[in-house]
Amino acid sequence: MSVKVADGIYWVGAIDWNIRDFHGYITHRGTTYNAYLVVDEKIALVDTVKHGFADEMLARVKEIVDPGRIDFVISNHVEPDHSGSLNEAMAAAGNAELIASEKGKEGLSRYYGGKWRFRTVKTGDELSLGRKKLMFIMTPMLHWPDSMMTYVKADRVLLSNDAFGQHIASSQRFDSELPAAVLEDAATDYYANILMPLGQLVAKKLEEVAKLNIGIDTIAPSHGIIWKTPGTIIGYYSRWAGAGTKKKVVIVYDTMWQSTDMMAKSIAKGAIETGVEVKLMHLRSNPWSDAVKEILDASAVIVGSPTLNNTMYPTVGGFLTYVMGLKPKGKMWGIFGSYGWGGGAVKAIKDELEKENHRVVETLDVRFRPDGNEIGRCIEMGRRIASQVG
Repeated sequence: MSVKVADGIYWVGAIDWNIRDFHGYITHRGTTYNAYLVVDEKIALVDTVKHGFADEMLARVKEIVDPGRIDFVISNHVEPDHSGSLNEAMAAAGNAELIASEKGKEGLSRYYGGKWRFRTVKTGDELSLGRKKLMFIMTPMLHWPDSMMTYVKADRVLLSNDAFGQHIASSQRFDSELPAAVLEDAATDYYANILMPLGQLVAKKLEEVAKLNIGIDTIAPSHGIIWKTPGTIIGYYSRWAGAGTKKKVVIVYDTMWQSTDMMAKSIAKGAIETGVEVKLMHLRSNPWSDAVKEILDASAVIVGSPTLNNTMYPTVGGFLTYVMGLKPKGKMWGIFGSYGWGGGAVKAIKDELEKENHRVVETLDVRFRPDGNEIGRCIEMGRRIASQVG
């Protein structure tokens, strides 16, 4: 059923209980596609839902108003998990005007043919529904060029698009209804895998929003739980955007015949002995997105791989491609690996990291299975790197 967010503002989205892969990373908890109905003398639907969920959304709209009374459909974001039911929403609304950024209009026209009556907006533009006025805030590259937010002025509600979201499928709609630890974990996972490369833009946009002198009592994102205590999630974003780290070492690796596994566990042993937090992430036992979530606030990342065909193992190569695209900052890197007749993995990883200007502080290469002396070297490597984190 629909859920009241504030007077005249309703959640009318859809819950995707079963999705576990969301454009490249694992969504253990499923997700929601949040659409919002703002009702006054005129009525606005802010965003739609992913294709296949239109009936669920429209059924919730019908609990409040006849969809034919919708005057405006506002597209905060072109991506199909937001706009995938736009055809159905516009057909149900009849003669509604479609509101989007200039880039939004371009993207929607390419996806759906541009057959609607468009109005484009920019930061500071307002749309009056009667007592309620909507103000638009452009957020280009957070995380697509078309992205924007919609602010309901009278109710101090920010419909924040992909910012401040989480992937959680839940019957609860508000932050007070779920454990704080679950929300922080889900929000961390979301930020790390979607917004980490945009940290500087996030920080800048937080400053710009502050300068608008608008009060925010509620943040209603496009995925997950609605924040009735917005200071919590804004605080998280301020910390993450600043690339803050803690005394934490993440060891990410794969192994062929367990030699690299022996090295990884020995490096972890040495790091643990220094008292820092350590996470050991085997790449075929843990989704890449889980490893990235752990890397977000780590001071050091140590990557390990066996050599296959004179280079790194395919899972390690794929993971490095994924994580380099997310542009983690403020970390030191270590590398280790094992090989049989000829090496190559450690050098290939080092080349990849240094190409992206990451600081590699130590490497360790072992032929065949590590012996007692080499296990000792692994332990010492873990101790040395962990002793430098802060």
